[in-house]
Amino acid sequence: MSFLKISNLSVDYKMRRETVNAAKNVNIEVSKGEILGLVGESGSGKSTVGNAIINLIDEPGKVSNGTIFLGDINVHKDPENIVNYRGNKIGLIFQDPQTSLNPIFTIGEQLIETIQTHLNLKLEEAKNKAIGLLKEVGIKDAEVRFNNYPHQFSGGMRQRVVISLALCCEPELLIADEPTTALDVSIQSQILDLIKRLTKERNLAVILITHDMGVISETTDRVAVMKNGDLVEIGPTKKILTNPKEIYTKSLVSSVPPTNKKIDRFIIIEKENKKQSETNIKILNRWTKKEIINQYLVQVKHLSKTFNDSFFTESSKNSVMAVDDISFKIKEGQSFGLVGESGSGKSTIAKMIVNLFRPSKGDIFFDNVCITKIKSNKEMMKFRKQIQMIFQDPYSSLNGRLKVKDIVAEPIKLHNPSISLKDLNSYINDLLESVELTQQSADRYPHEFSGGQRQRISIARALATQPRLLICDEPTSALDVSIQAQILNLLKDLQEQLNLTILFISHDLPVVRQMCDRIAVLKNGKLCEVSKTEELFKNPSHEYTKELLRLMPKIESIYNL
Repeated sequence: MSFLKISNLSVDYKMRRETVNAAKNVNIEVSKGEILGLVGESGSGKSTVGNAIINLIDEPGKVSNGTIFLGDINVHKDPENIVNYRGNKIGLIFQDPQTSLNPIFTIGEQLIETIQTHLNLKLEEAKNKAIGLLKEVGIKDAEVRFNNYPHQFSGGMRQRVVISLALCCEPELLIADEPTTALDVSIQSQILDLIKRLTKERNLAVILITHDMGVISETTDRVAVMKNGDLVEIGPTKKILTNPKEIYTKSLVSSVPPTNKKIDRFIIIEKENKKQSETNIKILNRWTKKEIINQYLVQVKHLSKTFNDSFFTESSKNSVMAVDDISFKIKEGQSFGLVGESGSGKSTIAKMIVNLFRPSKGDIFFDNVCITKIKSNKEMMKFRKQIQMIFQDPYSSLNGRLKVKDIVAEPIKLHNPSISLKDLNSYINDLLESVELTQQSADRYPHEFSGGQRQRISIARALATQPRLLICDEPTSALDVSIQAQILNLLKDLQEQLNLTILFISHDLPVVRQMCDRIAVLKNGKLCEVSKTEELFKNPSHEYTKELLRLMPKIESIYNL
């Protein structure tokens, strides 16, 4: 029997010129002991449905139609119901644990406050219950960590604390909104295992909201697929993933990077899958392509970086060795992957290559020139032009006060100040076309674009100086799976046509497998192994690599499109 029953739910946002239908006649049921996955791209209505259950729809939005029952109680009929049920009968886990916790209170204080708000317990009883919850979600030394502040926990540990907060009042329904998106694969696996265990032990009804089809395949019993506010398809997880009926569902599943093989391109079912050669031909006419020969473009030799709390010495007792004696080489025209958990040193290495950080020890050679020894800014500018970077969050890496044409023009004018206005505008238009954006995009601001489109703008800006090395630091981790597939296809095409060398940084092993020729695995600033991509996936030598591959969410075993 269903515990949660959503019938004909519609949520509307009445704007000045139009009414946006965020959810349209959605029908969903969830039983106790069951995990229902709610999937779809950004803007599909997933979180809207979750927020509607607990009446967190902000003005001008409102539930315009439908009913939501918990058991035999209509939670929206009486406003007092949802206030009493939120946190009590319904537990919430949000995407970012850092923003879900109050930084000025200890973990224990926050747990006790929540417990005493909903349960009639004395202080000592509430404290004992809080410590028991921390132990239940896997926090070691719970009695000690009880008195710690949120910043003293890792991302994975903070998410465990958030789960304990969600469970502290014995809820019967748990809503988890993207609970593992910001976590590494090993931490993600732990959190998902914890949710599955608690679902069975506490007989919870769970809604897992995510765009990660790998997480859906390994965690949920049933899955509901949403698009533009509509419920497209719903059914048992295996059936939906192995035999989807709707084109949109097929597109989502086919966009997931396979983990058992390497493919040439991602299949984009909803969009005509054509090569970029026609759109890129203009930029190719302007691009001075260097002939690829069998040589190393980048050589990293015994690289180390120490961060410390002292301005005067690097031997501070609180210093952190972020990168420890790392060496690797990247051939021109090759894609080289850096993988590892947060804190493994991936981004620190990238920032040293682009000269944002100075190495503590070691050298970086670019085209046989040691760029770490360069002191002159004028000399360094020659190499900055040839090395460009694409960052993880396209919104924060773009200046929101500038139009797209000014964002893309900035590096062009910096390295070619004598360029005429006519040539500059023509080059900007060609760059935008090369990343499949219209010329009209040039006069718009970043906030007027979707996440995927903003990342295309970032790529156009990076290509503006005609670099030889493109550093991609988690370029798709903030994107939906179908948008990710489009961006990765675009990078593959641009590399092939422009003879680019790519350093691809990610903790997403399936993505790295599709994008890279060779891979280096990092852990705690140390290099575990470097290998050809297929050799690493089929025959890893280091125990840490084997563990990463074991924990990787797998979807290819249950679908065959």
